[in-house]
Amino acid sequence: MYDMGTRERALSLVAQGRSLNSLSKETGVSRAAIRSWQIRIEPLDRNRARPCPRCCDTPEGPSDPAAYAYLLGLYLGDGCISHLRRGVYFLRIACADAWPGLIDACAEAMRILRPANKVFRVQRQGCQYVTCYSKHWPCLFPQHGPGKKHERTIALEPWQQTVVEAHPWEFVRRLIHSDGCRITNWTTRLVAGERKRYEYPRYFFTNKSTDIVRLFTEALDSVGVDWKQANSRNISVARKASVALMDAHVGPKY
Repeated sequence: MYDMGTRERALSLVAQGRSLNSLSKETGVSRAAIRSWQIRIEPLDRNRARPCPRCCDTPEGPSDPAAYAYLLGLYLGDGCISHLRRGVYFLRIACADAWPGLIDACAEAMRILRPANKVFRVQRQGCQYVTCYSKHWPCLFPQHGPGKKHERTIALEPWQQTVVEAHPWEFVRRLIHSDGCRITNWTTRLVAGERKRYEYPRYFFTNKSTDIVRLFTEALDSVGVDWKQANSRNISVARKASVALMDAHVGPKY
């Protein structure tokens, strides 16, 4: 966390027209952090009646870090944050109708993190948008910004990295549930001179953002899962021991 004085100084220099690159070199603050301060709601308001768990200058993270790691994976996979009015934002996660259990898990994670805010489910063709309104979504998800995720840099803040390192399986599970799948592949092999069909399970993860793919594979590395990169946006987990680990902690969609 950066103290309030650092934030005030950085934002005052931004207001003078300084570039984020020059500010980052001068202050030692990452460009992502300065950018997140620019888009946060009332970033320097010290007298907020209900402080956001990421707005206040304390080392504490979200109230439930495991639920946060899960919701972070949701947001990076199928979520977006939009401005409504008067400083209110809404987080919207697209969940396919085919997986009702994932819709329930998404809604529950939102309720845990924002217990004072109502969670809505909006039906659309083939999917539901799980939505919750709050002034604090940009604070909790500083990756929010203009444009598509795969067309801009996606990097975790230090406090987010700490949460993911403490709860990597929650993060991996939601990324798989969002942009991945568990399938059964097959091949053939010679057995006693006879060619027989052989089936085996594997996991796939696909995302257009190379940054999100990197976050996913780093989390896999941290839990000892072997993976291969099929191309720039496709990750495969096929080794028997690694699939068993994924089955124990992730499992198929439901």
